[in-house]
Order: sequence, then structure tokens, then C-alpha cells
Amino acid sequence: MSNWITEGLKNSPEILLFLSLSLGYLIGSIRFGKFQLGGVAGSLLVAVCFSLLGVTVDAGVKAVLFALFIYAVGFESGPQFFRSLGIKTLREIFLALFIAIVGLITVLIMAKLFHLDKGLAAGLAAGGLTQSAIMGTASDALTHLGLSTQELSKYQSNITIGYAVTYIFGSLGAIIVCVNILPKLMKRDIRDDAMQAQAEQLNGSLLLNSNQNFAISEISGRLFRLSHKTNQTVAQIERNINGISIERIKRGNKIIEVTPETKLKLRDIILVVGHRDSIIKANSLFGTEITSASGMDFIMNTQDVEMRNERYVGQTLAQILKSEEVKQFKHGVYLIAIHRDGESVPLRDNVKLQLGDVITIYGADSDLRRVIDRIGAPITKSQKTDWVFHGLGLVVGLIIGLIVIRIGDIPLTLGAGGGALLSGLLFGWYRSRHQTTGNIPSSALQLLKDFGLAGFVVVIGLSSGLEAINTIKQQGLSLFLIGIVVTLLPMILAIFFGKYILGYKNAAVFAGALAGARSANPAFGEVLNKAGNATPTNSFVITYALANVFLTLLGPLVIAFV
Repeated sequence: MSNWITEGLKNSPEILLFLSLSLGYLIGSIRFGKFQLGGVAGSLLVAVCFSLLGVTVDAGVKAVLFALFIYAVGFESGPQFFRSLGIKTLREIFLALFIAIVGLITVLIMAKLFHLDKGLAAGLAAGGLTQSAIMGTASDALTHLGLSTQELSKYQSNITIGYAVTYIFGSLGAIIVCVNILPKLMKRDIRDDAMQAQAEQLNGSLLLNSNQNFAISEISGRLFRLSHKTNQTVAQIERNINGISIERIKRGNKIIEVTPETKLKLRDIILVVGHRDSIIKANSLFGTEITSASGMDFIMNTQDVEMRNERYVGQTLAQILKSEEVKQFKHGVYLIAIHRDGESVPLRDNVKLQLGDVITIYGADSDLRRVIDRIGAPITKSQKTDWVFHGLGLVVGLIIGLIVIRIGDIPLTLGAGGGALLSGLLFGWYRSRHQTTGNIPSSALQLLKDFGLAGFVVVIGLSSGLEAINTIKQQGLSLFLIGIVVTLLPMILAIFFGKYILGYKNAAVFAGALAGARSANPAFGEVLNKAGNATPTNSFVITYALANVFLTLLGPLVIAFV
């Protein structure tokens, strides 16, 4: 029976993949004091244990899962990434360069102290720094040394051995440093700093979840029974009290049509909708507020609209709202929010509208349609993913990853991961400017990130874990322990460099940058989980792109200097 189960699992890697995820997230949720391993690291450890079964997983599965993860990350952060480019990104450049230089020095010192050959040293760099591309550049550099076929084969085999032994802790150690050690050394909490950074991006406004609402709403509706004569029309009242609209009138037992010329009479019941402070001012005019009245129910909706009318572009809110044309067609419609490139824009009189701004308005359907026709196109909220758009995004990214540029004998390429990241950034930026295309629900985007990353590291564990364990048995623990030094030392030194030299103050931003500078995707996933929002992403995508170049260049340098 046990043999049947073992053989079945060995020949069904898909079962082991999902079992590793399930058990890994269970183990990762367990707390040891303040330490928590996390789902990604837990899945990796479980997968390494399952690798003892000798399971084989197609390399294409790993490529697909990682492409989904990194594209989703890029798509989510595209608008913020391009807006953040500038002099402020210099510290990310220096951080990525620091990690690469210190990583190289650490590998060279370890190779010298423990008499590692060129192959083991290159594998140590590739695994300890979790940059698989080093294996390729180092192997290619070996072919130019004029070695005999036997020596070349030995060194290239040793690259694989060094990589297999050190890669597992290379991934796990980066998670521990970014999620546990960095906050302790900075004496700050990643989640708290992420919330603070998000609040600053939202210009002081609060970000609500889908099931949350403010206890006191800015726009509200009230019922009044007129207790004294007004002798005013609906238009006159709305003109005198800015920020309200009379949506329904009940006279006796009948609901009468509301027009600008309708005169209000004593004992009319009216439904007033508007800004809270404006309705409070109107209390004295209308008289008695009542809680309910039959037939006075009225449905209001909130709608996002993409600004497309160039007539209003470049004008301030004050200029637009005061124009006679707008006063005529905006009856019953209220401006709730403006978002630009995914960030909230404060509703101030001097704010100028731009093409592509997302305008959130509130009102009855008939009123909303009238306003939408004048300003742009409605953004339909859907639970469906636009796979025409995102499928193309992934294809473009993977094609970019195939491009190889050679500088001398050194091949430089973004690879599938870097290409998918770049494409995600571009397509995310485009989506922010054209909100009517490229829809993907936030829950679907989160699934791509979670499953893509965790599945990616599980495949690594299932594929490389047995080889690493067997090599450790043969070589002893020395190479594994050396790999721990190569993994931890550059990152810990980088924390002090980032804190005291580069001036990082926000632990969430710094953790994202550190994970990217080490090309540590599992660590970045755990940082995102810890942060609770996308704050670490901006710094990650910059350092990650740089690390793909800087760390890849270490392969030929290790071969040259060992």
C-alpha cells in the first residue's frame, strides 16, 4: 500500500505541488514567539522534504508560475513605478550595486579560504545570491579559458553542485533577513510603515476595504416635512443652498414630478440629497425632519468615469464647477473622488483635471448618465479578467526576456522574469491611463501573485531539494555553511548601509528594495504579505531590474578572479 502511494505521488508532481502549498502555508502560519516562517518559506521546506521521493517537475511549470507572479507584481505597481522614477531612485541604484559588490567580495574570500575551484565558487554565487543567470554566464566564461574537455566538464558540473547545495538557504535566508532581521535592526515594523506610506500616498484620506464604510458619510439623504412656507422653486432652493438637490416630492398621497420650476408647498415631504454640512444648513429652511415616508425610497449609485472631454482638461475644479454649463447638467450628481495613476487626488479648488483621470461621482442613474455623456466613459466594474489584454502582456514580456545583448563575451538578458516584470509595469501604466481596458479584479491579481510565487518556490524545492541533500551527504556541510555566509553577510551589511548611508527610514520600502537587490522573489512575496499592501513594490521593481544585470555580471568575474 505504501509503495503504491509513494509511486503514485512520484508520478503525480501536481499532487505534491498542491500538497506542499497546503502544508507549507499551515507550517508558515505557526508562530515561534515573534518569529513566523511564512507561507512561501514553509512551502519551500515542505517541497524539499517531498523531493526525497525523486519527483520530476517540468521546468516549464516553474517558468509559467514565475511569469504569472512577476507580471502581476509589475502590473499592480506600474503607475507608481513610472511616477517614482527620478533622483529619488539613486539610493535603489546604490543599494543594488552594493549588494552585487559585497556579494562578489564575499564569494571570492570564501573561495580563497576554503580552496573552492572556479566551478564551485560560481555555483556558490548563483545559489547563495539566488541569481540563476550566474550559472549561465559563468559556464560561458569557462569555455573561453582554454581548458581541457575534462577540466571544463568538471568545473561546469561543480557549478550545478554549488548551486544546488546553496540555493535552498539562499531563498530561505533572504526571507529571514527581509522579514525578521531587517525590522529588528531598524527597530520598525513593516506593516506599520507600509500603512503609513500608503496614508501619505493617499494624501491623508483613508483606504477602505470592499466591506467597509465611513460611520459618517459625506453624502447623505434626509426626509423633511415642510413646516413653513418657502414660496421658492426647486431651482431657487438649490441655487441658494449649494451642495444639495431635491430628488423627490410627495404632496398629500401623491409623488409629483420634480422639475426646476416646481414650487414647494407647506407640508410637502421632500427627499434632500447632498453634502452633510449643506443639509445641516438647510434644516432651518425645511423644518421638521422625519424618518420615513411611503413611496420616498430612492436608489443612488456610485460610478467611476474616465475623463475624456478635453474641454475640461487643464481647468481647475473651481473653474469647472462654477461654469454655467456644468451647473445646468450636474444637478443631483456629486463628486466623490478623483484618482490619477492609481493614487487619490485631493478635492481642492485648484486641482486641475487631466485626461485619464478617474472621476468618482454619486447620484441617481438618470443623472449619472447625463453627466457621463459630457465628461467621458464609464468604467464598468466586472469580476471578469480581460485576458485579451493580459495574455498579450505576458507574451510581450516573455518575448522581451528572449532578447540577449552581448557586451564583449558577456551576454546580458532580462530573462523571462525580468521581461514579464517590465511588460507588467508597462501594461499596468497603460491601464492606469485607459481604465476601460485591461480589467482584472483585485482578488484575481492577488491569486496570480500568491499562487505564482508559492508554486514557483515549490517547484524549485521539488526539483532541486534531493540533489542538494545528496550533495551535502557527499561533500559534507562545509559548502552549505559557506552558502549561509554568502547569503546572509551581504544582506546584513546592506541593512546598515541602507539605514545609515542611504537614509532608508521606512522598513516596508527598505525591505522591498533589499529583496529586489538580492533578486529574492520569495522574500519579496513574504514582504508583501507582511506589509499588507503594495508599498514595498516600487522599490523592489527598481532594484530587481538592476540586480538582474549586476548579479548576472558576477559569473565571469568569479571565474576570472578565483
